[in-house]
Order: sequence, then C-alpha cells, then structure tokens
Amino acid sequence: MRATRTIFLTLALMVLMTGLVYASGGEGHADSGALLKDFLYRVFNFAIVVGVLVYFLKKPLKRGLSGRREEIEKALAEAARVKQEAEAKFAEYDQKLAKANAEIAGISEAIKREGELEKEKIIASAREMAIKIEADAEKAAALEVAKARKELQTEAVRLAVELSEDLLKKNFTSEDDTRLIDEYMQKVGELH
Repeated sequence: MRATRTIFLTLALMVLMTGLVYASGGEGHADSGALLKDFLYRVFNFAIVVGVLVYFLKKPLKRGLSGRREEIEKALAEAARVKQEAEAKFAEYDQKLAKANAEIAGISEAIKREGELEKEKIIASAREMAIKIEADAEKAAALEVAKARKELQTEAVRLAVELSEDLLKKNFTSEDDTRLIDEYMQKVGELH
C-alpha cells in the first residue's frame, strides 16, 4: 500500500513538473499546445500502464516478497538453531576433551606410581637377593675354611704321627720299651 502511494505521488509530481516546464517556456512557439497535448497524452498513458501494472502485480509481488521474507526469516531461524546446536556440540566436545585430558593425566600418574612401586619392589627384591647371596657366600666360605682346617688338622696329625714314628724308631730302644711297659703296669696296679 505504501509502494502504491509512492508511485502515485511520483507520477503526480512528474505531471506538475512537466506543466511548470511548459508554462515557463513562453509564447514564441506555435505548436507548443500540440506538444503539451502530446506530452500530457503520453504521461496519461504511462500513468494508466503503471496503474494497471500496479493493480495486477501488487498482490503477486506482495506475496512473492512476503514469501521471500518468510523464507529469509525461516533461513535465519534455521541458521540460528544450527548455530546454537553447533555451539552446544562444541561445548559438549570441549567438555569431553577436557574430561579425556584429565583421565589421561590420571592414568599417566597411576602408571608413574605403579612404576615407582614396581621399581621399589625390584630394588627391595635385589637387596634381599644380595643379602642372601652374601650369606650363602659366607656359609660356603666358612664351610670351605672348616673343610680346609679339618684337612690341615688331619694332615698335621698324619705328619705328627709319621714324625713321631720316625723319632720313636730312631730314638726308642728295647730298654725304653721295657721301661715304659713296667711304668704302665705299675700305674695300672695302683689304680686297682
């Protein structure tokens, strides 16, 4: 309706301006009246054509423009809805990512703690093993020393016996033998 008023006001302004232009032209032209009639006829025809076009095209144009307006409004509403959904998805994924990062950090910490505990267990086990190996080595060394002592004692006894035999054979006579037997008998007799 506003567009129709604007068109009619524009046409009326054109007709008035045309009249002013011809009125200020003066009397020197003989066919100025015919020209004015022709011009007014043309303006009138133009106004009728424009009026008819406005009358018949007003509703389809209005429907088309309002339909286009509705389409644009729907498209804007859809874009706003899609934007809102995208922002919600982004916030959801951002939250999931933050949660995943926190879980990864927690898992990493747990792995570090387990690694430290395992390290401590291995070190404690190695210490226990070292103590056991040391104790076993000490036992084995003590056994070897005892065995060596026993062998040395046996060897010393054997050598002492051999040496004693040799000394006795060299220095012991039959008189010594008789004298020892007598002393022995005497001691045995005293005991009874």
